[in-house]
Amino acid sequence: MLHTKVDVTELACEYFNNGYSCSESVIKAFSDAGIVSEDLVGVATSFSGGMSSGCLCGAIAASQMVIGALHGKDKDNTARALAKEFVSRFKAEKQATCCKFLSAGYEFSSPERKTKCTELVRFCTEILKELL
Repeated sequence: MLHTKVDVTELACEYFNNGYSCSESVIKAFSDAGIVSEDLVGVATSFSGGMSSGCLCGAIAASQMVIGALHGKDKDNTARALAKEFVSRFKAEKQATCCKFLSAGYEFSSPERKTKCTELVRFCTEILKELL
């Protein structure tokens, strides 16, 4: 389990509720904790809102970026195993990884959707903390 001085879960939720997208907020929190490079925040931008098409949830995409940055090629190469475990845990609880499915029934800019997505950001960071 990941132990940091910074509570990445609360920080990610704070960022998400203050102007960062779901994907950016996950990366920014892990960057502020010194776990990944801040350069990934810009990379994460295009993954929010299911890559602006409702596909893969941006918080999941960012979580996969964190896993890859820490365990990918030229590191210990366990990224694929951790990625699979992350998705398995996520789907066991939420049934799907698609942004459209996860946010179905909510208007894009509604406070209700923001609350739902904050919970997804929280859930993703909790899974990451357990896996890393």
